[in-house]
Amino acid sequence: MHLPSLDSIDVSGKTVLVRLDLNLPMQAGRVTDDSRLKRVLPTLQQLIASHAKVVILSHFGRPGGRVDLSQSLAPLVNVLSEALWDRPVGFSPDCVGLTAKLAVENAKPGDVVLMENLRFHSQEEAGDADFAAQLASLGDVFVNDAFSCSHRAHASIVGINPHLPSVAGVLMQQEVSALSSVLSNPNRPLAAVVGGSKVSSKLELLENLVSKVDKLIIGGAMAHSFLHAQGYMVGKSLCEYEMKNTARRIIDVAQKSGCELVLPTDAVVARSLKKQSACEVVPVSAIPGDAMILDMGPMSILQVSQHLMASKSVVWNGPVGAFETSPFDASTITLARLVAGLTRAGVVHSVAGGGDTVSALSHAGLALEFSYLSTAGGAFLEWLEGKELPGVAALMAKKVASCELPVASAASN
Repeated sequence: MHLPSLDSIDVSGKTVLVRLDLNLPMQAGRVTDDSRLKRVLPTLQQLIASHAKVVILSHFGRPGGRVDLSQSLAPLVNVLSEALWDRPVGFSPDCVGLTAKLAVENAKPGDVVLMENLRFHSQEEAGDADFAAQLASLGDVFVNDAFSCSHRAHASIVGINPHLPSVAGVLMQQEVSALSSVLSNPNRPLAAVVGGSKVSSKLELLENLVSKVDKLIIGGAMAHSFLHAQGYMVGKSLCEYEMKNTARRIIDVAQKSGCELVLPTDAVVARSLKKQSACEVVPVSAIPGDAMILDMGPMSILQVSQHLMASKSVVWNGPVGAFETSPFDASTITLARLVAGLTRAGVVHSVAGGGDTVSALSHAGLALEFSYLSTAGGAFLEWLEGKELPGVAALMAKKVASCELPVASAASN
């Protein structure tokens, strides 16, 4: 999949609207994790170096379409400035209207202006066309570098494109390229590691993957539902008993598709999910009635390791144990280290993503050791489910003609 890129247009002297995802985790007004911000810096740096006037559009939190200063983007001004090597960053207390227009007009080529939270306006999440047109009126070019938001048909994601020449930012290009390659044209065998708590939340993902991957490794609490479907007793483990028939159907589809479904054969169980709780390893056929499965056992880890070592591509979504609490992080850390090592050795191409996945790999100190780590949550999941993302589709539909963006003259600068 080839998106129109930032390199395909001349933005010198132009006002460029850049949709970013700056919904960063914050506590007491301070950013606690700026990894998502760091990933969009290449786009901002390229625009600044091209002497474009950079206008940043983003959302923060869920203010419900009303002004809520506790969810203002204003605290990010200094964070952005520091990330851009102390370059001054302007701020507009609104993203549309006269206030926004004046903020843009007063900026110069090479300047950066951050607009206030898009979601202070209910029209943003409603995908309102008039609101999108107001946003578009502020600029000459639109750059979508918010892949993590592109599964939403919000005004700033899909509504600006019809009005302006529109291209993908650097991060958007990287995300789409990495995810397209791992499912569309992977080196095989392709293994998928899927964890998390619920089959119901990843049903479409599992149904899509069984027809695309050679091995589907299921861990985390969702594995309990599959074990239950196979007739095993899972004690007090988290389990969606009502998904029994669904799990059986996925097992049948996997067999018909030639996809090997890999489930735990032993488990680490405990009576309490507390740090350093007393635990034991038992076969999945002998889970105590008063205990919970909280991690894969050593034989399961060995079995999964062998499957991963026999693979050439790995896609990973979700932790395979209760990784937040030691010692139930053992399988996630061990398997992540294995994939990281295989990646460094050039044996495996690895792609991982999803909020819990990023947290788990960061917990293991391996976030930078995979071939590609997606910062997206829902968008990453929907891509793996085989769904079309509205933001990506809008870019694909937009053709950028060179005549739309003539090379800026000296007068226009």
